[in-house]
Amino acid sequence: MNCYQCPDCGYIYNEAKGDAHEGYPSGMKFAGLPEEFVCPDCAVRYKEDFVCIETPQ
Repeated sequence: MNCYQCPDCGYIYNEAKGDAHEGYPSGMKFAGLPEEFVCPDCAVRYKEDFVCIETPQ
């Protein structure tokens, strides 16, 4: 599973953990997030702006 980071504020979406607060269950792939997804922390960056980063150990 991968992690995706907002280049503006640093929020990280971890596919393994999901984001329960936003309604995304653990195991939900980033590709499966809605196309209108925006960063839940800063609301500045859109899905296509997120950068795939190394999965934390």
